[in-house]
Amino acid sequence: MKNFLKIFFLISIFLLGGCSIKSADNVLEKLEKKLKNANSYYLEGTMEIMNHEDTYTYSVKVSYQKQDYYRIELVNTLNNHEQVILRNDDGVYVVTPSLNKSFKFQSDWPYDNSQIYLLEALINDIESDSDYKFVYEDDKFIFKTKVDYPNNKMLNHQKIVFDNDMDLEKVLVFDSNDVVRMELVIKDIEYSPTFKNNYFDLNNLIKTFDEVEVVESSKIDDSIFPLFVPSGTKLQNSEIIETDVGERLIMTFDGDKPFLLVGETADVMDEFTIIPTYGEPYMLIDTLGVVTDNSLSWNSNGIDYYLVSDVMGKDELVEIARSISSIPALK
Repeated sequence: MKNFLKIFFLISIFLLGGCSIKSADNVLEKLEKKLKNANSYYLEGTMEIMNHEDTYTYSVKVSYQKQDYYRIELVNTLNNHEQVILRNDDGVYVVTPSLNKSFKFQSDWPYDNSQIYLLEALINDIESDSDYKFVYEDDKFIFKTKVDYPNNKMLNHQKIVFDNDMDLEKVLVFDSNDVVRMELVIKDIEYSPTFKNNYFDLNNLIKTFDEVEVVESSKIDDSIFPLFVPSGTKLQNSEIIETDVGERLIMTFDGDKPFLLVGETADVMDEFTIIPTYGEPYMLIDTLGVVTDNSLSWNSNGIDYYLVSDVMGKDELVEIARSISSIPALK
């Protein structure tokens, strides 16, 4: 009888311990502690963005250091178009080496909304969702939460997968129809790495781009046209004019939700140039852009785009922009 009670006691401790380890609150607490105790982190992965029938693949490298230093390197694997989001004491930068320029923001980025490749943003999504779901299966800790992408209302919820060591393994972001729209797969992750001096300095970053080939000037193609146009709105006028560096297409749409779309040959700077900018960095399907309350600007395949409307919200502007990016823009 004593042996039976002893075995029962040991089994009970084991089961209770196992449940504790795998309980949502316990796992979340350990994830928070792991991140809090890290002075920095570095991760590499592959990100896919799905748009209609197309999939855009990015190589992603994220470097973070307390307090509030970020360096996110994104490379479009289709055309090797590279951009870097940099945050330091001077502000937030979106650096485009092929154009020899950077946009500078005074911004709260990346806080207050979801970010698929930032650990603290993912944990914040879990903490902020009182209805999150948690399961432990196949030696994985899996959280299902709502997302907050204020400029893309199509994105609805996500699945965040951690391995048995509580390292991030995968993130899937879904629309309201449960269709995957973004996916991040982690290849490598390291906590508290030591970065080189001035690693988050803009001038130091620029030096690493000395060998980057700048984009060639391109001509505007007649196929630049949004696949999505709001109901009750149609093209009123379209004209192409010559510029110092190429061409500029100006398209005016009129109706219930009027807007202006401009596409022009990108102006590649002779020397690296910093352009102060109002707005926030925004990830489109094949590039990083700049979004404000009533406008969106971005560069894709050597073409600078500018989209503006006095009556449409950010999510509608993004939907128009995403439909343009899926069309070949050069000839």
